[in-house]
Amino acid sequence: MPTLYARIPDDRVGVLIGPGGRTRRQIAIATGAHVDVDAEEGEVRLEGPDTDPISVLKARDIVLAIGRGFSPERAMRLLRENTFLGILDIKLTTGHHEKAALRRIRSRVIGTRGRARSRIEELSGCSVSVYGSTVALIGEEEQLDRATRAVELLLKGSEHSTVFHLLARLRKDAAVAEATAPTLPDEPD
Repeated sequence: MPTLYARIPDDRVGVLIGPGGRTRRQIAIATGAHVDVDAEEGEVRLEGPDTDPISVLKARDIVLAIGRGFSPERAMRLLRENTFLGILDIKLTTGHHEKAALRRIRSRVIGTRGRARSRIEELSGCSVSVYGSTVALIGEEEQLDRATRAVELLLKGSEHSTVFHLLARLRKDAAVAEATAPTLPDEPD
């Protein structure tokens, strides 16, 4: 049986377990993995069937996403085909470790009343969560690339308008590329 471990912050353990254990059960049912939560340590043990090791990886990513501030509903987006979790460490990107600097830099990604975060989500297609010293992203590969680039630019001090224009252009370019991509003929039966 494939077994993976994850550790989440203490204040997110209750969210992972859910009322009466509902969220933990939903993850187990959706992925087929057994989810065991040590509420005191914040350690999660995930076991999956030998026939489907991917289920354990998906369950672990959902647990990590909840640990990084996503609601269980948004974290369940990871169950979709070709959808992944990306986590950026603000400290590694900026080199700032002081609390005041981290708060200021996190605020750049969140924006006034969450508008910057919402705009990144809208233009990239990714779900975004800013928690502690991390920015977590959930999306398809191209969406993750666009959102990661935007967040890194904001963390390094780029103007919001510049980043949003870039995201809009990247989204437009992706739509044009998808529309003009040659389609493969259906295979005969």
